[in-house]
Amino acid sequence: MTKPHNDPPPLQDQLCYAIYTAGIAIQRAYKPVLDELGLTYPQYLVLNVLWSKDGQTVGAIAKALALESSTLTPLLKRLETSGLLRRTRNLSNERQVMIALTEDGRALRHRAGCLSDTLLAASTETPQELAALNEDVRHLRDAIYSQIGGWDTPA
Repeated sequence: MTKPHNDPPPLQDQLCYAIYTAGIAIQRAYKPVLDELGLTYPQYLVLNVLWSKDGQTVGAIAKALALESSTLTPLLKRLETSGLLRRTRNLSNERQVMIALTEDGRALRHRAGCLSDTLLAASTETPQELAALNEDVRHLRDAIYSQIGGWDTPA
């Protein structure tokens, strides 16, 4: 008896591939602006978490970005070397590293605001259409996280 084939559909028919390549397209649209700011996209994400709430632990930032702390540490070191944040040990718990923005890191927030305009222009969508798409994608992400176990849903 022959086993039925369970071949994957072509990439262009897979939702995961569409989301993956859309993320790449967005990062490419952002690249000229991020280059002007002297940031990579992952560095921008870290700063964005801190712009929302300064003075967080490495673990809290990693959780917000759905990353492992060990993945985040080299990125934080580069941002510290760039003078955009400070890493210090938590005095009440030496195992925790606290991350705080420097004045330069806080000032960069106002220059980075134009990324939303970049995406809006590059997508040719309306703000309402992008907001609806964002809500749909977050809903999908949250549904998947609720089923796979072992991971917290990112911020």
